[in-house]
Amino acid sequence: MLMRMIRVPIMACKKLNKVSFYPTNEKLTMSNLISNIAASVVLASGITMCTTALAADVTIKMLNNGKDGSMVFEPAYVKAAVGDTVVFKPMQVGAHYAVSVLVPAGSKPFKGEPDKEFKLKIDKEGLFLYVCEPHRTLGMAGVIQAGKPLNLADAKTTAAKEQAGFAMGKDRFDKALALVK
Repeated sequence: MLMRMIRVPIMACKKLNKVSFYPTNEKLTMSNLISNIAASVVLASGITMCTTALAADVTIKMLNNGKDGSMVFEPAYVKAAVGDTVVFKPMQVGAHYAVSVLVPAGSKPFKGEPDKEFKLKIDKEGLFLYVCEPHRTLGMAGVIQAGKPLNLADAKTTAAKEQAGFAMGKDRFDKALALVK
């Protein structure tokens, strides 16, 4: 049926020019032509909506206290796909916001605003490392993986430098990067 919906308008157009690549028993009328073209438009719209619907929202909570201690992003590691939107949500007042410390090649660095929801559209494959600027020394950090970890070596180097300045949560980047596959 799907192939018929795609082929019949092509056949109808070809038949009008006395050329047919696909045999059909259907009598060519203006009504058939219009209904087949309409079916093709509906099909194309459905395909477009399906591919758009595949993009997802991934939520990361910015917390004063969470399962991994105080001043955390939860979850600290998320896997997303290119095209997804990562939503950073402040759950309490605490001047929390996300700022990138590493992004994949070709992607722009990002920075949210204190205590405001921030949406990051994932535009490149690789690892995104981020911290909460006011709570950086407290180890408030996280990792987003989009597709293959193309910049894993750079991520490990950046994480080691960042963690050297953490007073608490010194292994948060390490724990998140251990989940990267």
